[in-house]
This record gives sequence, C-alpha cells and structure tokens, in this order.
Amino acid sequence: GASRDTGSPKSGGGVARTATGVAAAVVTVVLAVVVAGQVEDGADTQAQARPADVERAKADAASRSDSRPTPNGGAAQQLTYEQKMDRKYPLDEKAKGSGAFDTVGGHEAAPGRGEVLRYRVDVEKGLPLDGELFATAVHRTLNDDRSWGHGGTRTFERVSSGHADFVITLATPGTTGVWCAKSGLDTTQDNVSCDSAATDRVMINAYRWAQGARTYGDKMHAYRQMLINHEVGHRLGHDHETCGKEGALAPVMMQQTKFLTTDGITCKPNAWPYP
Repeated sequence: GASRDTGSPKSGGGVARTATGVAAAVVTVVLAVVVAGQVEDGADTQAQARPADVERAKADAASRSDSRPTPNGGAAQQLTYEQKMDRKYPLDEKAKGSGAFDTVGGHEAAPGRGEVLRYRVDVEKGLPLDGELFATAVHRTLNDDRSWGHGGTRTFERVSSGHADFVITLATPGTTGVWCAKSGLDTTQDNVSCDSAATDRVMINAYRWAQGARTYGDKMHAYRQMLINHEVGHRLGHDHETCGKEGALAPVMMQQTKFLTTDGITCKPNAWPYP
C-alpha cells in the first residue's frame, strides 16, 4: 500500500511530550505487530494462492484491452465470435510443432435430431491459435442446418473424454503432413488439410485456418466453415467434386483451397453442403 506520513506533535510541555512519546511508542509497537502479522499472513496467502494468481494474471493479460481506455480515449470492445472468425492470424506456412496434442475441454450437446455423431477437438501443443474458438467454430458449423446434419439426418456432439467417432485436429503444416501421410495423402505440396481415414483424425491445417486461401480472399469466416465441412465430408464418405456450371456455387467437396475453376468452368466460393 501507500506509505503513511506521520507528522511531529506540537510542543506543549514536558508531561505532554512524555505522554505523547509513550503513546507514540505504544502505537509504534502495535503497528509493528500488526504489520508483522500481515506480512507473515500475506506470505502464506501468496504461497497458497500463487497458482490461482498465475491463472488470473493470464486471464487479466488476455482481457486487459477489452475494457481499459485506449490511447485515443475510447474503450476497446471485446471481439465477438464473428469478428474473431473474420480475422486472419499470423502463422508461418512452414510451421512445425511438437506433434503432441491437447484436447479442448468441456462438452457441447448435440442440438439436433437424427444419428448422433460424437467428436473430440484436439489442438497441437504450442500452437499460437485460439483452441476454444476453433472448437466453437467446429460445433456451430457442423450443427448448422446447411451442414451435414441438414433436415435432421444427423447431429454432432462434442466430447472431451470417452468414445469419439472422430477427432477434429488443428495442427501445424508439418504435423498435418505427418498424420495425412499415415493415410497415403500428401498435403505438403499445396499446404492443405485432410481426413486421415486410416486414423481417427480429421486434420485441419493450422496455416490455412489462420491465413485462408487466395480463392476466398478476405472471407475468412466462410473459408473456415468450408474447411470444416469439406474435411468432415470426407469422413462421412464424400469424395471430391468439380464445378459443373459457370457461376454456380462450388460444391463443398470441390478442392476450393486450390481452385474454383475446372475444365474452364468457374464456380463461386461456397462453404456448405446444403447452401
């Protein structure tokens, strides 16, 4: 806390000075005892609370700009889900990670009707991207009626433990390449994603998640939805498709990260199986 300023008492006779001196001495002793007790208790409290304090500090650091005044006098606004999904994030196109994964915690119930498919979300350790945002995007995308559960045919439940039908995995290009190669797929040429069908992992290339593709430009939200729908589409048994009519919406199973034109016919970007 702030240091306390104590002024000198006015002179008013020997007795008064003596009494004042005694009183001051008593106050000093009491304060010393109280302060000593506070320091000792504070040290114990600090030692006991340190892990929580560290987590709180992380949270404070992450949210510090959300409510504090900005240099121009305004208040910074917390980004919405849509704003976060519209943004690009820095990531090297040749990034390689540890190859180890963290599971995004929590549970999100299947909101729809039909067959329930359970999936888990893993994010490569050390990846400088928001795993919670990724998990939210996966769940919202797959349970949109324009996605693979269209018309109540199926619905998707996110789990973090127990049985999962497949694992949607956000990983660096290097690790994506390793897992896709397990299924005989080469993602390194075009830095793309894959459904590693010989394993339980649907691999989302973190570089594409962060930076998008030329075919979608700045439409990052739509591109990310397409990535999820395309790769999960493979897991559900759908093969690649091509553009069939000039100016039509591209099939979601078209390789839209690479191109929007096949045999001279150009389609428009499309993120959904049932747009």
